[in-house]
Amino acid sequence: MKSLAAIGTLMLTLLLLGFQSHAQNGDEMQLKRIYDAALTDGKAYDWLNHLSNQIGGRLSGSLEAQRAVEYTKVQLESLQLDRVWLQPVMVPKWVRGTPEFAYMETSPGITSTVPIRALGGSVATPLGGLKANVIEVKGIEDLRALGENKIGGKIVFFNRPMDPTKISTFEAYSGAVDQRYSGAEEAAKFGAIGVIVRSLNLRLDDFPHTGSMSYGDTAEGDRIPAAAISTNAAEMLSTTLKLNPETKFYFKQHCKQFDDVQSYNVIGEIKGSTHPDEIIVVGGHLDSWDLGDGAHDDGAGCVQSMEVLRLLKLSGYIPKRTIRAVLFMNEENGLRGATEYAVKAKANNENHIFALESDAGGFAPRGFSFESSDTHLKRVHGWKPLFKPYQIHLFEKGHSGADIAPLKNGDNVLAGLRPDSQRYFVHHHAANDTFEHVNKRELELGAAAMASLVYLFDKYGVEPAATLGN
Repeated sequence: MKSLAAIGTLMLTLLLLGFQSHAQNGDEMQLKRIYDAALTDGKAYDWLNHLSNQIGGRLSGSLEAQRAVEYTKVQLESLQLDRVWLQPVMVPKWVRGTPEFAYMETSPGITSTVPIRALGGSVATPLGGLKANVIEVKGIEDLRALGENKIGGKIVFFNRPMDPTKISTFEAYSGAVDQRYSGAEEAAKFGAIGVIVRSLNLRLDDFPHTGSMSYGDTAEGDRIPAAAISTNAAEMLSTTLKLNPETKFYFKQHCKQFDDVQSYNVIGEIKGSTHPDEIIVVGGHLDSWDLGDGAHDDGAGCVQSMEVLRLLKLSGYIPKRTIRAVLFMNEENGLRGATEYAVKAKANNENHIFALESDAGGFAPRGFSFESSDTHLKRVHGWKPLFKPYQIHLFEKGHSGADIAPLKNGDNVLAGLRPDSQRYFVHHHAANDTFEHVNKRELELGAAAMASLVYLFDKYGVEPAATLGN
């Protein structure tokens, strides 16, 4: 009896191993079909070319943002999806105005012009500009230590560089971004009349990098103008101040905040064949800053997300679950699109089991970071052999993405595509974030990696946290 039981157990084990091997081979073939289609018949690069070169920078509330909405909706409709629609959302409208101008003055009449750009959401300077002595600080902590006696009536120059020793450039960015976002709010508390912030860029160059900033609860009449200065100019200003602490700084900008206007999230979906109420989202943000054409940030993520749907259809795969591409509006200066999408999803009682975002540039993909339970992450690690031939090796816990973050509920899995990040902040929020700096093959590889991960989550699903152990 024992030997018969042992034989039965062995046969069952071999049967299960054979089934797993068959499934693994089927997944390998599907991933190859996805990658082959992306690299030989991709559309993402063409879509990005149009967004970048025919439309350009797509700041929320702008004509260019509306043109991008209309263009991407038409392109999604051309894929013959089950549904394509626009989701209305009210967004802020901030306008930069005429180009900014700035110079350093080492003595009366002796000046050197420097490149600056207003931070997004900043108020304008007086019509004639603003000129004052400058005080350099390395961060908000330095500002507080100096106090009003040394800050009052001056322009504060925040000059803390991104840490070049951080291999993760996003970690370096996180370590310096507070001075850009909160610098003006904090400096105003000590009587400063303006703020200049070193661009968040690991490279020394002449491109100022804009980005969002906040005045917090500062009264409207107490808000001070804020601008980014290029890294080369920041180095020059810092050196000049050491040699001549009485150096003055002049800058003029004409930006203005208008009332909110209506815009849209652009959404397209393939309805699930067996579990249509389980939704998988893949997305990026359609808006961008106005200095370049938003090719890496985040035109790349948008066209990759659109391409995921196209690649799955092209490969012949029929999704079990509803797969939805969402092009979010207003990530850069408000997250209104992400917030509205999550509110509507909750109101409609939608079950989002998995969401994937691409918002780290169109560079060569290295892997994914996940916000998930340990059990879900362990399952993802089981898929690593499928990605090894495509040089996707990073599968770790970490941030997923700003636009999908509001969907987190404890049961689902959120993920972010992680491309090579070493060149990202060379272009981030600057005039050189342009189409010519996106490599076609790297963009296509990213889209294929995303489609492959979406396929696996669609095929195998996500178990609710209540049924899992961590």
